[in-house]
Amino acid sequence: MAAQTSVWAGKLFSDGWSAGGGEPIEVRAPATGELLVSVSSATAADLDRAVASAGTAQPRWAGLTYDQRVAVMLRAAQLLGQDPDRLGHWLVNEAGSGQGKAAFEVGLVTTELQEAAALASHPYGEILRSSKPRLSVARRVPVGVVGVISPFNFPGILSMRSVAPALALGNAVILKPDPRTSVSGWLALAALLEEAGLPQGVLHVLPGGGELGAAIVSHPGIPCLSFTGSTAAGRKVGAAAGPLLKKVHLELGGNNALLVLPDADVEAAASAGAWGSFLHQGQVCMTTGRHLVHSSMAQEYVAALAEKARNIPVGDPADPANALGPIIDAHQRDRIHSLVTSSVEAGAKLHAGGEYDDLFYMPTVITDLTTESPAWKEEIFGPVAPVMTYDTVEEAIEIINASEYGLTVGILTSNAYKAFELAERIESGAVHINDQTVDDEASIPFGGVKASGVGGRFGGPTANLDTFTETQWITMQAEIERYPF
Repeated sequence: MAAQTSVWAGKLFSDGWSAGGGEPIEVRAPATGELLVSVSSATAADLDRAVASAGTAQPRWAGLTYDQRVAVMLRAAQLLGQDPDRLGHWLVNEAGSGQGKAAFEVGLVTTELQEAAALASHPYGEILRSSKPRLSVARRVPVGVVGVISPFNFPGILSMRSVAPALALGNAVILKPDPRTSVSGWLALAALLEEAGLPQGVLHVLPGGGELGAAIVSHPGIPCLSFTGSTAAGRKVGAAAGPLLKKVHLELGGNNALLVLPDADVEAAASAGAWGSFLHQGQVCMTTGRHLVHSSMAQEYVAALAEKARNIPVGDPADPANALGPIIDAHQRDRIHSLVTSSVEAGAKLHAGGEYDDLFYMPTVITDLTTESPAWKEEIFGPVAPVMTYDTVEEAIEIINASEYGLTVGILTSNAYKAFELAERIESGAVHINDQTVDDEASIPFGGVKASGVGGRFGGPTANLDTFTETQWITMQAEIERYPF
């Protein structure tokens, strides 16, 4: 990786590779503490220069024929497909991803590029009826400069799902990745797009912390914001951007429920539940944070889930034998542990886990919770499976909908049609029947309701057009209209 590292060592990406004015960011492997690389951070002055450059480059980029933009997206997808390790290596070492998760994420990033290429050729308007003898058209035009702020947990895909469609539709992008994942959260992918032929000035990747994020939100040259992160942070973004009347898209947290109906296969349900709660150490907005299991099968389900938890190998993800890696940092680990221990102190029961070694938190199963238990009520963002029983479906749906979140829900049953009918009663942006809560595809409109998101969806042609373009109405007639004065 030495050759790739040298491209961004001490640098950020803004009109090529250059040093920013901020303090260096040390990118370390959470599994080992090893210093992987130091990159440059951006200041407000760097942001001003990037926005000015993006504003100049964007009209030229939008003015290209759609197939010229398509060529860049497809070339980037091809390059990543030929060398997935250019991103996968950093997802494992920098983001602490298990190798299976890293490979899955690389595949999603590749698909996002391919879908964005297809998006560029989609119809972008419609002919409207008019009572006058004229042509009346509504068409989609780029918003201009899109600001993207992305998190650490799936740093490649949660940036690419905004960057790729925004670029394909003719926008320029200012991206701030989480400083803990500055490389997999986009310096590596900036190098990919540069190699694929993206013109200079169209994409700027500016690593930095909360102060830089706030500057992006408030910058007058950035009319559209795409933010993925916690609900608490999203509320701050919305509050700051609202008075500026910006186009804001917030994809926020979730405390997602898995509803296990009494006719479900217990062993299969426990397998789905384990995957939903423990994948990537539970550091996924779609993680199964609440298991609702019918009282008639709860004992058997908890025993199977706990057995799986105790046998999942946890360790440095550089070793392919380890399915789970580290929590991203000590602050997040301590928050997870606090939610677990405070719930146990209040009467909850541990069946597996509840302990850690350095940043490696053991997969945890916890029961005997109330709806007010911290491990049930809050988004944990760790490898914890809280289980609660119910007696009636009506009771279960009431518990699911009582959460302030509404991102994704899974329903496990032998009667899929019955579950389809139940889905209509569930307040959630996604419902997966006979699957757990973690799922994503580039072609679908992803997003949540209530405290899980607002302002649009990510993915699919309709959602991406809504998110990254504005509607312009145009009328045209052969002669100048005559008026009475």
